[in-house]
Amino acid sequence: MSGRALLMWDDAVTGYDFGPGHPMDPVRLGLTRELVSALGLDRAVEVRAARPAGDSTLRLVHREDYIAAVRAASADPRHADQAYGLGTVDDPAFTGMHEASARIAGLSVGAAEAVWRGDTHRAVNFTGGLHHAMPGAAAGFCVYNDAALAIARLLELGAERVAYLDVDVHHGDGVQAVFQDDPRVLTISVHEHPRTLFPGTGWPEETGGPGAGAGSAVNLALPAGTGDAGWLRAFHAVVPELLADFRPQVLVTQHGADTHFEDPLAHLAVSLDAQRAVQLACRGLADEYVEGGRWLALGGGGYAVVDVVPRSWAHLVAIVAGADVPPETLVPEEWRSIVYARTRQPGPRRMTDGRWPVTWRAWEDGYDPEDRLDQAVLATRRAVFPLRGLLVHP
Repeated sequence: MSGRALLMWDDAVTGYDFGPGHPMDPVRLGLTRELVSALGLDRAVEVRAARPAGDSTLRLVHREDYIAAVRAASADPRHADQAYGLGTVDDPAFTGMHEASARIAGLSVGAAEAVWRGDTHRAVNFTGGLHHAMPGAAAGFCVYNDAALAIARLLELGAERVAYLDVDVHHGDGVQAVFQDDPRVLTISVHEHPRTLFPGTGWPEETGGPGAGAGSAVNLALPAGTGDAGWLRAFHAVVPELLADFRPQVLVTQHGADTHFEDPLAHLAVSLDAQRAVQLACRGLADEYVEGGRWLALGGGGYAVVDVVPRSWAHLVAIVAGADVPPETLVPEEWRSIVYARTRQPGPRRMTDGRWPVTWRAWEDGYDPEDRLDQAVLATRRAVFPLRGLLVHP
């Protein structure tokens, strides 16, 4: 097995562009790639492209009629069919939509294949993590569900246990929907409570399908306003025990940067430093509980496209590569010049929000019945832990 991690990248991914004014601005991808290079991380990873996902791969998750509808809208956006979620405010059709979406999916599937066959034990595709796309519809800025496709390909290759961990501010509804009846896949989503945020799903009581799927979905719905200490307390109160029990052969993680306090579309108050802490935790969990340490990390949401997304995902690339960037690191001036040239905004000056090291109170230190965060954690543990033979209380 190679010691070098893979960074999946193709310049053409910036063609995934819903148009001016849309929150999913592809500049966030280009700026992240430029920051990775400016920090010297290209020397720590193997940068690799992959073929766009073909129809046979897309059909592992998506219906044939939906793929045809995406192709039609891609060739002529006037043909977008809203019955498939295309041509909507969230997912406006654009020329080349199928090709750009299939390219992102191909990068995630290619990364999964490389990790499974032993080319490397870690790979990252920050252009991926499009977790809202359903088998037969686009949703939430997502056309093809690359995360689900990567997992489906792993299963096709023979994986018997794949864990999917989603820390985007939004519920990972599309991935859950695809695998909720499949006990080979454990989906864990840590997100803002569905009462206050799209897509309105991800309640603790959503624990997978009946029968064999019972306990295959885990949803940790956090109160709006949750900050660093609460977010990390919740994560560590649920995720490690589940992974220790499940012992996946591959861990797939989704790292939407939209939990950040500057994100314009959500209501959590998490810092870049706490996001980095969870990225480090994911690496540690993969090393401890995953067969061969196999880890595929994906991007996701994130709409503070200059101040937050590039720094968060550059840290993710560094952590996957084992070449961690210290939080106090100055952002290279060459990158800040690129930021200004492309956006007319000043770039951030350091790779931190000034909150490192981030501390939190462990779940084992005691449950506070008056605390809404603790209530949320207990709701999740009560809903799913017994289904997996785990104790509700520490």
